[in-house]
Amino acid sequence: MKSAQTSYPRYKIKILLLENISDAAVDELNHGGYFEIQRINGALSESELIKAVSGVHLLGIRSKTRITKNVLEAADKLVAIGCFCIGVNQVDLNTATENGVAVFNAPHANTRSVAELIIGLSVMLIRKIADKNAAAHRGEWLKDAKGSFELRGKTLGIIGYGNIGSQVSTMAEAMGMQVIYYDIATKLPLGNAKSVRELKDLLKRSNIVTLHVPSDETTRNMINAETLKQMSRGSILINHSRGDVVDIEALQKAIKAGKIIGAAVDVFPIEPEKNGDPFESVLQNLPNVILTPHIGGSTEEAQANIGLDVTSKLTKYLELGISAGSHTVPSVSLPPQASTHRILHIHRNIPGVLGQINSRLSKAGINIVGQYLKTNDQIGYVILDIDHELSKEAFEILKGIKGTVKARMVY
Repeated sequence: MKSAQTSYPRYKIKILLLENISDAAVDELNHGGYFEIQRINGALSESELIKAVSGVHLLGIRSKTRITKNVLEAADKLVAIGCFCIGVNQVDLNTATENGVAVFNAPHANTRSVAELIIGLSVMLIRKIADKNAAAHRGEWLKDAKGSFELRGKTLGIIGYGNIGSQVSTMAEAMGMQVIYYDIATKLPLGNAKSVRELKDLLKRSNIVTLHVPSDETTRNMINAETLKQMSRGSILINHSRGDVVDIEALQKAIKAGKIIGAAVDVFPIEPEKNGDPFESVLQNLPNVILTPHIGGSTEEAQANIGLDVTSKLTKYLELGISAGSHTVPSVSLPPQASTHRILHIHRNIPGVLGQINSRLSKAGINIVGQYLKTNDQIGYVILDIDHELSKEAFEILKGIKGTVKARMVY
């Protein structure tokens, strides 16, 4: 069944896309009948966002834009936020949940791009290509095999064996590496990779350590002065995960002391707001260190895949109420019902709401053709398919239910 027309005309749905989101996303939105789209290349400050989000129904961002409580409170018509990236830590998820705003992302779409880069960096670092390249640009000829090695036979330690970590694992094995990994959750190995129980065991055994973990209290500065001491002398560290998982001052000291002979860092505790802004790091001008500006997943293929993935989630939520993949609204999926109107109801998770909905609709003689409820700690989300003759009356009843956060007629 083709998705029905939204109750609010699509050409009036106001969409704001920041940070140079892929043309693939815009093309997909246009194909679906959405044309009221404003695009801004860079991120906006909180004060700028507060002005910009007024009247916006769908907001698209990447990793630089911060969606704070103040921004969400100013977003009077906001239905959903699409994070066109892997993470959602740039969004105040608690406030978004309280306000009934769905938040989607694309956790898998740039996996291949990051994994390929990790393997490439491993080759570059173990061969000290960065130093030789810099010397050649200075006019110096450093043809020397000393301290340069093959990946084959070396041990790669992967911290975080999720979508990216596991793909790095299979690619590393294809290069002839031994792979060990550490993850706080039980993960089945791919190929011949082996799980280790203790982080210190992985650090001690690995020639190259690569990080693929989220940013939270358990991972903040997990690579610090103490854990760096546990790494084998002459090893290499790669961090293309989050900027706060490595103590970069401690890493600087380890590199200067010769404990760590190479590093690739793509993410930093403090990053510039936009292209062209000055960037400073204690890791600058160190030997065999490759610094990149948070571009681990920045390939045209990845951005196109992210654009299609997030746009699909946004439009399915807008047009059908399907919330699969949302970090705020409970995941609900209900197939369209013929000859019905669909109403979405988001409410605070308090006792008796579903009972109120059913009793009031029953009292009004309104038949529920289809219904699905799911809750999280803060809110409940109900999809209701109602006989179309009485849908307007049902909608008004639902808006008056105690604890209602948001009610929306989909079609």
